[in-house]
Amino acid sequence: MAARQLRWILSIELLAYLFWGNWLFAHAGWTPGQVALLVAGFFFGGRLLFILTTFAVSLPASDTPPAALRLGPLGALRLVLGEYIALCVLFTVVQPFERFWLGPDRLAHCGARPLPLLLIHGYQCNRGFWFWLRRKLEAAGWTVATHSLEPVYADIDSYADGIARRIDEVLAATGAARVILVGHSMGGLASRAYLRRHGTARVARLVTLGSPHRGTLLARLGMGPNARQMRLGSAWIGALAAPLPPASVSIYSCHDNYVFPQQSCSTLDGAATVAIGGVSHLGMALSPRVLGALLEALEPSLDYQ
Repeated sequence: MAARQLRWILSIELLAYLFWGNWLFAHAGWTPGQVALLVAGFFFGGRLLFILTTFAVSLPASDTPPAALRLGPLGALRLVLGEYIALCVLFTVVQPFERFWLGPDRLAHCGARPLPLLLIHGYQCNRGFWFWLRRKLEAAGWTVATHSLEPVYADIDSYADGIARRIDEVLAATGAARVILVGHSMGGLASRAYLRRHGTARVARLVTLGSPHRGTLLARLGMGPNARQMRLGSAWIGALAAPLPPASVSIYSCHDNYVFPQQSCSTLDGAATVAIGGVSHLGMALSPRVLGALLEALEPSLDYQ
């Protein structure tokens, strides 16, 4: 499970800091305050360095955003800060303990909308990615289900049957005839892998957020077959021909630091394309701007019968 893996990583990191801090305290004469400052610097500074590296790698290969979505210095600072906060919150606090933060999906009491949503997370994440957006979508009247893609490093096609089982569970619990799939990043590709194998009979619409529909350059640095499949121009990406339900939408950020070149990577044939600005890749999980775009994408009239 992704949550267990993240807990192991955090535990190993913590033990390393404790061992190092104890050595500095016992043998180098450091005070507890000095040790704590150094550990905090490595913990938070290392994560900031990682974020800055993703932006440094993405900038030379980024598409030029439309004039209306370009950022000034303050907007760029907010972009980086939003990604940094999202990384720390998602991978340190929420996703390692997703059962605590989310609890079971609330499917027995349906919202005001006719169809439930099924949220599918991206690479190296779990259902905890949706802890903020799930609450906001429920407040807007939607019945919301989540699903964790497992194992973490697997062929994307292998996720299709797990999604099919989760759809069956959601439809049985809600009494609905179909679901709307919402996928972030690799979750959009996993949703399309499901559609290729099982068709559109149980899916009314697909909405993707920051999904690399044509691959991404950053996938060259990832691990596992799913990362290789997401490489720009991969054979798997080229062969991913899946039927799409009506009114499907691909939402992407012109400033995505994981999926780039942004516009060319995010285009999905047969779906409407919606560009937003000032939002990073992980920052989508906590972004009111993404929430607004998502709610708008879910609104077009559609025959739900």
